[in-house]
Amino acid sequence: MSRHNDLDLVTVLATNDLGLIDIAESLLEGASIPYLAKGQGVQDLFGLGRLTAVNPITGPVEIQVNAADEESARRLLA
Repeated sequence: MSRHNDLDLVTVLATNDLGLIDIAESLLEGASIPYLAKGQGVQDLFGLGRLTAVNPITGPVEIQVNAADEESARRLLA
């Protein structure tokens, strides 16, 4: 769990699958659940995101939501 602007963020999905990330974001947006896609902007750091599905230096993208939305987000993404 991390702190970000006084929110308790929890990771509800960690994946290397860019298609799955798009689907998760769409589902969360459709349910009006705010989220943070931690690491998404750095996947192409040093060009490594182009060679593999995930940048081996930065790791997978983590979809994080406020702790109060965790249960709803997990059900939605199940």
